[in-house]
Amino acid sequence: MYYTKTVYNLLIGISFFVFSLQENSHAQIVIGTPNLGFSQACASESFNTFNTTFVFSPTSELSASNQFSIELSDANGEFDTSTIIFTSAAGAVTTSPATLSFSLPETTFGENYKIRIRSSAPTAVSSRSVGFAAYYKIQDDPFTINNLVSTAAYCSGSDYLLTIDNPGSGTNDSPLNYPALTYNWFKETGPTTSVFIEEGNSLLVSEEGTYFVETNYGTCTSNSFSNRVTVLEVTSGESEAGISSSLGNPYCPGDDVTTLSTISGSSYQWFKDGSAILGATDQMYDTNASGLFSVQVDLGDCSATGSIELISELFEATINVSEFNTVEEGESLDVNITTTANNPEFEWFLDGTLITSATEENFEATAYGAYQVIITETSGCLGTQEFLFELEEAFDAFPDVENIPNVISPNGDGINDTWIIPTTYVNGANAEVMIMTNRGEIVLQTNDYLNNWPENDLNITSVNQIFYYVITTSDNDTKKGSITIVK
Repeated sequence: MYYTKTVYNLLIGISFFVFSLQENSHAQIVIGTPNLGFSQACASESFNTFNTTFVFSPTSELSASNQFSIELSDANGEFDTSTIIFTSAAGAVTTSPATLSFSLPETTFGENYKIRIRSSAPTAVSSRSVGFAAYYKIQDDPFTINNLVSTAAYCSGSDYLLTIDNPGSGTNDSPLNYPALTYNWFKETGPTTSVFIEEGNSLLVSEEGTYFVETNYGTCTSNSFSNRVTVLEVTSGESEAGISSSLGNPYCPGDDVTTLSTISGSSYQWFKDGSAILGATDQMYDTNASGLFSVQVDLGDCSATGSIELISELFEATINVSEFNTVEEGESLDVNITTTANNPEFEWFLDGTLITSATEENFEATAYGAYQVIITETSGCLGTQEFLFELEEAFDAFPDVENIPNVISPNGDGINDTWIIPTTYVNGANAEVMIMTNRGEIVLQTNDYLNNWPENDLNITSVNQIFYYVITTSDNDTKKGSITIVK
């Protein structure tokens, strides 16, 4: 009897388990390929947020515990060792289409990353997105090579080694502090053109030219690049040896000194006002004095000399406005210069033209354009400083337009770049704005439209693209029409 009851309970349990599996097997969804809100992902410490939008169906099959995750492939677009870069809270995403935000890991470095979307309850996974370049720019500041000396020389038949400074002088942020980074060396071929030479931490130069190096962030642009160095071949006699000042020239020493640096050689001798400086026989020389400094560099089979007229104690100056400023029509911008210069003179320019009536430290800017102010110290340590700023008309994101436009041209010229609609349908009006492709794919759906579509590149070809819109107000009044995107 006990045995029969036990078998009975076991059969009941098995039946319930099988029934549960059958019930769960019917719960499934299909997740569409994720659409990227970007063409390339160039992340850094100051910016690391990217969006992706996807659709899924049916929404009724989602479990309350469901979580959507974003998987990032390796640099070759494969998911064998994928990384989860975002997971939503349980039950947080219930409507389609859905937009999720994610950040890139600091190890991201490549040209063909892909993402895909995965759900947990029920389990489903999307197709892979299109490939995209993605880099986390762990170092994104200019850096120095050749001790910031702009020239170098080598004897005929020899060569010259250009290296990235580590740590370098002053506030140089050497990328060599980040071992995972790689570098591309270039040689200038014109005022704005260059040719790739090779990769590496250094470059052995045996051909005259101007060289520089950039941190390799692929197709992502960055500020991680070096100064230019012009390398010359010395065939006989003496050549020019460049000298740089770590604090610039003129410079404000304060309680510090400036470091004078010259090209690399076998031995050195520094001079001040024509006299040799005792013990100054290194590639660098520290000073806080003004005067004519020169150096003689032994390059082995040849030599080089150079000089610099060093001026210290440059005055200080500040300006009370930002680089970019906006004012409403009819308003003005009060600009004020504060300086420690002795007997300063002020010159104000608008779009390169001198404003002859402006000669004081204060100026009231009323016209839109690019301004420049030059401060000149006329006694003591002679020198100049300049400030640049621009004045533009304040942009009205919600102008009171009368009609819904059916043509826009997002070409970046500031005219008709986005779809701007009457204020009765935008932010605060509680109207739903939906924009679809000619295939019915929803590219925008919001109850808080900000007159900002399209925010991203639509990959417009030479053929105009047509989208369709549906606007539904809070009282169910509907507006429909088309939008033609003109390249």
